[in-house]
Amino acid sequence: MEKIRIAVADDQEYLRNSIAHTLELFDELECIYTASNGNDLIEKLKKGPIPHLILMDINMPEMNGVEATAIISELFPEVKVLMLTVFEDEHHIFDSIMAGASGYLLKDEKPMALYEAIHEAMEGGAPMSTSIARKALQLIRTGKPIDNSISDQYQLSKREIEILENIAQGLNYQEIAEKLFISPKTVRKHIENIYEKLRVHNKIEAVNLARKYRIISLLV
Repeated sequence: MEKIRIAVADDQEYLRNSIAHTLELFDELECIYTASNGNDLIEKLKKGPIPHLILMDINMPEMNGVEATAIISELFPEVKVLMLTVFEDEHHIFDSIMAGASGYLLKDEKPMALYEAIHEAMEGGAPMSTSIARKALQLIRTGKPIDNSISDQYQLSKREIEILENIAQGLNYQEIAEKLFISPKTVRKHIENIYEKLRVHNKIEAVNLARKYRIISLLV
């Protein structure tokens, strides 16, 4: 029987080692490598081997877990990602799910609960810690809370929102320019303004923030 290959991403070495040790308690699980941040993890994924599943922390330097999950979902769609974190607020849950996470667990879960969650994810399920499941259900029932005061303060122009929507659809600068009948240089300048107004550093952060505060549709 093939073992489930697992990678662990966490910026704290002792936690990476602790999680890897926990995985070793189960014969069917194999930790093939660990990573200290999202960039480190993606570089290892590109070199191989490819894990079946990744246990992903959120708060990491250079590239956090949500950003890494979004990239992995695009580059390695066959790989399952389980968030394993101390954060249980609605924004982190929402962002992780939107980025493509298959489940969301808290780090204080017992080894057997982690083991069962891994198997559930591999079978196509969406495992969540009990407190997380309650919050996720509340999000589904009521929708993402909209803080208009936060949304309005960014003061994006109609054109900037339009460009954000196109970025969320995966279009590049040239494609956006052709669609909106403007130059790629103009698109780039608008995107620079968007980054400055939203106080973000890349497209993923911009799109996630815009979706969070309903500046653009969640379905875009």
